[in-house]
Amino acid sequence: MMLARVADSLYWLGRYIERAEHLSRLSTVMLNATLDQTDTGAQAVRIALSAVGETESRIGPFEAARGLVLDKGDPNSVFSSLARARENARQVRDQITTETWERLNLLYLKVMDRNADRDFADNSVNFLHDIIADVHLFKGAADATMSHGESWRFMMLGMYLERAQLIAGLLEACFTEGHGREINDHLALVAVLRMGCALEPYLRVYTAEIEPRHILEFMVFDEDFPRSIRFATAQIEKHLSELARHVEATGRAAPERLAGRLKARLEFADVDELESHGAAGLLTTVANECARIHEAIYETFVAYPLELRLPA
Repeated sequence: MMLARVADSLYWLGRYIERAEHLSRLSTVMLNATLDQTDTGAQAVRIALSAVGETESRIGPFEAARGLVLDKGDPNSVFSSLARARENARQVRDQITTETWERLNLLYLKVMDRNADRDFADNSVNFLHDIIADVHLFKGAADATMSHGESWRFMMLGMYLERAQLIAGLLEACFTEGHGREINDHLALVAVLRMGCALEPYLRVYTAEIEPRHILEFMVFDEDFPRSIRFATAQIEKHLSELARHVEATGRAAPERLAGRLKARLEFADVDELESHGAAGLLTTVANECARIHEAIYETFVAYPLELRLPA
């Protein structure tokens, strides 16, 4: 079993990388939507901001997007996420490959550059596209060059847990009561799919029939789409089951059991249940269970009592 601090750094490396990509994509869709001066564009901006907890914004979409990306004082901005990801990677440099480290460094230097504000102002969409593309290159380098052992699994665990929570938050902002008007405009629904990087995979399943019911079904329950909640929770359970083989039972809530329960819930639920009981209940359950899994991960792999790992 690896050191707790190493597991912690790799886990958060995965989470921060996923957060940076998600915020970059939300910002891109939000800025593109502002080209539409109708209510559709305003709806897309509202969805993106609601998904990150901004219920009201007194600034324009461009300023809001710039804040999500480059605000050094916001611990969840793309800037802060990449800075924290790099710091965690630096602490476990021996656990990741040179190719992975170099991709992350390029991302970090892009947002740290003294001209980043100017580059964002000159062509914000290209700036964000470059960040997303570099995040994909980082993930590809990690998958292709790192041994798929404990180090890689902790990083993937953080990435998929973050993804499940972010997609649940996005869908909650779109399809539950208390987040504004019901979304039924075609272009607004297309923007939602783009925010989840789901438009083309969705169209391959449902062709041009873009309906809230189908979007929920696809982004919650599809077992093959890598950004659906079901896919993410299956990966969480898979990685935790493998990691659990390296530790002895502690008597606490084992994270792999919590993940397995959430995985089973999503496997045996369906969109009819989602509609009859409302999306809010299931999405809230996903968010709460992910929080419990996070706590159990810490209790099992990071903040465990020392005597549990000492030889008898």
